[in-house]
Amino acid sequence: MSKPSPLQAALARAAESAAAAPRSVPAEDRVWRRRLVMGDPQADLDQVLAILAHHGLLASDGWLRSDVQLISVGDHFDWGKPPERASVAASGLALVAWLAAHPENQAVMLLGNHDLGRVGELAGFSDTRFAEAQAEADRIYQGGETDEAAEQAFLARWPQVPSAELVARDFGNFREVQRTWVEHLLRVKRFRVAHAAAPDLLVLHAGVTREDLDVTRLPPAQREDANPVAAALNAALDAAVASWTRGPLVIPGLHHPGNAAQGEGTGIFYQRPSLLPEDAEKVRGTPRRRFDPRRLPMGLTQVVGHTRDKRSRAMLGLPPTGARDGVLRHLVTDGARVDYAHGAPPPPAPGAAMVVFTDGAMRECQAPDYALFDLDTRAAATAPRPEGR
Repeated sequence: MSKPSPLQAALARAAESAAAAPRSVPAEDRVWRRRLVMGDPQADLDQVLAILAHHGLLASDGWLRSDVQLISVGDHFDWGKPPERASVAASGLALVAWLAAHPENQAVMLLGNHDLGRVGELAGFSDTRFAEAQAEADRIYQGGETDEAAEQAFLARWPQVPSAELVARDFGNFREVQRTWVEHLLRVKRFRVAHAAAPDLLVLHAGVTREDLDVTRLPPAQREDANPVAAALNAALDAAVASWTRGPLVIPGLHHPGNAAQGEGTGIFYQRPSLLPEDAEKVRGTPRRRFDPRRLPMGLTQVVGHTRDKRSRAMLGLPPTGARDGVLRHLVTDGARVDYAHGAPPPPAPGAAMVVFTDGAMRECQAPDYALFDLDTRAAATAPRPEGR
């Protein structure tokens, strides 16, 4: 019998991890030879692992190589079409379990809005109740269109969610066991809001502005340093989790799940940069779903996921021509001008803020075409050459 490939071994490890009770492996003292950021892993597990294998990150035993650190920017659930719901739900859970089975400082797990949805908008659902709500939502939301009259009756029956679309599509792969895992990883402080990769380099799901940092009461003089910024954001999460006993998890001023009364969820896991005139009022105050990129904290480079190239271009008022999946992108602003382009960011400059976008629509790409961000070179990671070449 031939020896399984690292990819096959990793699939087996993930299945074993998902079948066990939720757990998180403590940090270990290691030296990282490679530190990489993975954009939103909303793709089948074999695709996620194929990307990691292509970059030479998997060991023969099915785990990450011992000298590799991987940061996932969040959104480990929800993709695909209705017939795929069961397999996609299992796939997302297996990825979360596989990541959590690594030391916490090796596989850094950041929260996305889809992860928080399990303990937010979906906090009160059992599998049975969600299936009932989803069957109704599927009749209301079809082909990208919502029957608004029917939705009003739906929301009267299901006031904990903001729309039929959220149940049918956005958070459509929910299972109770996912919530069990997410809650456990929140309570043991494995799921984080942000990770400081260098003094000027912050990794998180969707990005933060000066107004968001005002909520944390972090002094302005410390906002150019990713370490206190990450610490302040993670402390806000930990305080919210410590006081949370039931119902949706809220991080006051930073994350508010949606519901029928208040509409869609808002805050730092939902927001996207926008320069559109129609969003001028939406970018004011916190929490929100849009932010003005000119309000990013200067001196800091943020590495984020959450937004694909096509949507980024539309919200920044750029033509869709040239939009691509799989590539890294960057935004640079001096507080007045905003520039956006494909590729690695330029070297940091005084008086500037930068964002590196890593969400390349993982499920739409061939594994070799999906870029990971190398935190040390600050560019797309280079895959090793195959042996014998």
